[in-house]
Amino acid sequence: MYQRALSTIKGRIPSGYKQLQPSKKDLIIVAMSSGVDSSVAASFYKDFPNVQGIFMQNWNQLDSNRCLEKDFNDVLKIGEQLKIPIDLCNFEKDYWLNVFEPMINSYSQGITPNPDINCNRFVKFGRLINYIEKKYQNKDYWLVTGHYSRVLENLRTGKMELLKGYYKQKDQSYYLSQINNKVLNKLLLPIGHFTKPEIRDIASELDLYTAKKPDSTGLCFVNPSQGKFNDFLRQFIEEKPGSIKTKDGKVWGKHEGLWSYTRGQKLRGISLPQGDINYRGSWYISEKNILKNEIIIVQGVNNEELFDQQVYIEGFVPLDEGIDIGNVPIDELRVQYRSLQKSVKLSEVINLGSGKFLFKFKDPRRAVAVGQYLCVYHFDRCLGSGIIHATE
Repeated sequence: MYQRALSTIKGRIPSGYKQLQPSKKDLIIVAMSSGVDSSVAASFYKDFPNVQGIFMQNWNQLDSNRCLEKDFNDVLKIGEQLKIPIDLCNFEKDYWLNVFEPMINSYSQGITPNPDINCNRFVKFGRLINYIEKKYQNKDYWLVTGHYSRVLENLRTGKMELLKGYYKQKDQSYYLSQINNKVLNKLLLPIGHFTKPEIRDIASELDLYTAKKPDSTGLCFVNPSQGKFNDFLRQFIEEKPGSIKTKDGKVWGKHEGLWSYTRGQKLRGISLPQGDINYRGSWYISEKNILKNEIIIVQGVNNEELFDQQVYIEGFVPLDEGIDIGNVPIDELRVQYRSLQKSVKLSEVINLGSGKFLFKFKDPRRAVAVGQYLCVYHFDRCLGSGIIHATE
């Protein structure tokens, strides 16, 4: 299976790049999440003499125990099929401190965070790396995951770079944009060279236990049986009601807390007089006024109040410290402020220092949310990302 996969990978590597491969004496650590992607990734290396699967326990609340136990049992079954030993490691404390608490704090302030990015940065490619290096001291190792992205060596510079996945419909480079660049030279993302249908076909051919398992959606700590995400957040965030207003200052209802709304979201549950042309149609969240605890709504999905042309970011983490993105030709740069969205062209980038930047879009963009990440690309190469601090 490895040689067959390698043949496919070689045929899909972009010009000027090389996919590094482990030697038979290297230790292969496969992060296994119980899904089909990590299962197939593990199958590529099952014949290596030193391969080890790892299942991370990052969340352990009463409502999630059953789901966690099922996922771990699925990983054990894949381990049995592939004859790969499975190690269980507990990173609950790290997840709580570095992912969950910051997320709750952001929502409490009316900001819309992206906890998946922090999970990759601090847990999957942070705490896990520390765990591996402490447990397997002085061993040459590779960490394999089932992400739809690619880590390749640039033949001109000799540096490892993070690129978008071959299958753009599932690309996950956005979620990896804040990981430590020192991790890249130990990272293998074989799934990134394949399409999702191809991965499903391989899993079926190998008769893997997870071949037909649906893709996971949402966050690991929200059990689908618990209902909506906002219902989950209510367990941790105090409700703070405030007014819902139109731009003319009229109050049309109350919200339960700024945290339960996102910019650009369609307003539901409140009726405006449809007989009046000034209030007819659908209404959308254009602003969350944190100081006044108010939500401002505007009429129409394409209202100009929903669009911005400038974005300020802070906390930019570069995946190559030797590159100043302000010096990259502007017509070669693209950004994304959501995963899987169409890349956005720029008209200007201004480096404000200390990890702060001002990005000017070539054309106004809709529903840019404070608290989300702006990810920067040079063609398919991910250069890093920062948190959206303000928009204009």
